[in-house]
Amino acid sequence: MKLLLSALCLSFLLLPAAFAAPPNVVLIMADDQGWGDTGYNGHPELKTPNLDSLAASGLRMDRFYTAHFNCSPTRASVMTGRHPHRMGTFGPGSPIRAQEITVAKVLQSAGFATGHFGKWHLNGKNGDRNTKTPPGRAILADDPLSPGRMGFDTWISADNFFDLDPVLGRQGVVEKFQGEGSDIITDEALKFIRAQAEARKPFLTVVWFGNPHTPHEALPADKAAYSRLPEAEQNYYGELTAIDRSVGRLRTALRELKVADNTLLWYCSDNGGAAGPKSTGDLRGSKGTLWEGGLRVPGIVEWPARIAKPGVTSVPCSTVDIYPTVLAATGATPEKPILPLDGISLLPLFDGQMEKREKPLSFWADARRDNAHAAVLDWPYKLHTNAQPGGKGGKKKKAAAGGTVAVLLHDVSKDPKETTDLAAQEPERVKQMTAALETWKASVQKSLAGGDFDPPLPPEALKIPRPPKKGGKAE
Repeated sequence: MKLLLSALCLSFLLLPAAFAAPPNVVLIMADDQGWGDTGYNGHPELKTPNLDSLAASGLRMDRFYTAHFNCSPTRASVMTGRHPHRMGTFGPGSPIRAQEITVAKVLQSAGFATGHFGKWHLNGKNGDRNTKTPPGRAILADDPLSPGRMGFDTWISADNFFDLDPVLGRQGVVEKFQGEGSDIITDEALKFIRAQAEARKPFLTVVWFGNPHTPHEALPADKAAYSRLPEAEQNYYGELTAIDRSVGRLRTALRELKVADNTLLWYCSDNGGAAGPKSTGDLRGSKGTLWEGGLRVPGIVEWPARIAKPGVTSVPCSTVDIYPTVLAATGATPEKPILPLDGISLLPLFDGQMEKREKPLSFWADARRDNAHAAVLDWPYKLHTNAQPGGKGGKKKKAAAGGTVAVLLHDVSKDPKETTDLAAQEPERVKQMTAALETWKASVQKSLAGGDFDPPLPPEALKIPRPPKKGGKAE
């Protein structure tokens, strides 16, 4: 520990003077908010003034992708910087591997106060269907994959999504709350932030909302602005209104506490929209698919001390980039890194020195099935293998004679809805991208088998439990 702290201090001394103090970190994530679900992206009805202000003040990432099209896998990618299938987090309710090194563990070891507030969904459980009656979806103290076991000092957390009047676990103790779910976890996060700011201690605050996931239950006041719309849309937009309000409250508090300038605040969603074409911005597909509508989401970073000038970038970025970027920004390093990482540090992008992403982004629907849909984005081209039918504008492409794997190639800079297949026109590019994707898939399989650990993991650690069916919809 002493060696780690000494190295961390040395890394700060080597930084430019403006960045001598490590930044605080606030990671905010919505649940099922699509790329189109913001005012700044042109939604025809939804109003998001606080997100619009954030986008106008920071770095707006117009090509921000989730590591997977479902919640638990993407959350695992945020924690580790690795594709979630490397650790067996295949779908909703799949657990993170206990041996993984999370961003919370690294910053905790570097002297940061760490707090998690809201949806966790990395402990291998989907939670009770009833989110309002104890024990609801509270994560308990003896849970081996609780936020507390994965690097968080303070945690008020749920197994899965929640709406009004939720039951949550405060440090593993069941507690019933009254009010709007996003407001509640924001209240708790602000108590934590204020305490650290007063103590002049750097902090990592993770705020993971349970909305706008189904079943959509908003406060009457939050629905009022949408009263002319159908009830379902009133509730959906009302939930997003509460999230928007919470983001505004967090930003205001950081300024009042005079810690905003050196706080890296990162906002995104966990997967593409599930509420129709307005939610996805009319991109092809939606949550549960590897099309743009299932992976592309709002992404914004604000860090005034380093991102002094607001901007918009089309450089592809991802949830896998959060871990390496936060570590690079804070100077914190794990004592025994687990490699490979799938993400990259985006500090050069923040500094205006990155015009192109050199490392492609790869996606895989299910690493347990070699013939599952997979994709690779090597800007501006996105290649799909074993693509499934469905998604707006999508038609199933049959495999060629002789069992050849079906391939689709799109230039998503010109064809963001993925309607025009260029595979026949670009055979060499298809060959190169397919080979790169297969190499990456082999790497994921090696990780899944425990090949990233020294010494190797015992066989019991490699078993992938299936999420329990109890709790209804596993999303």
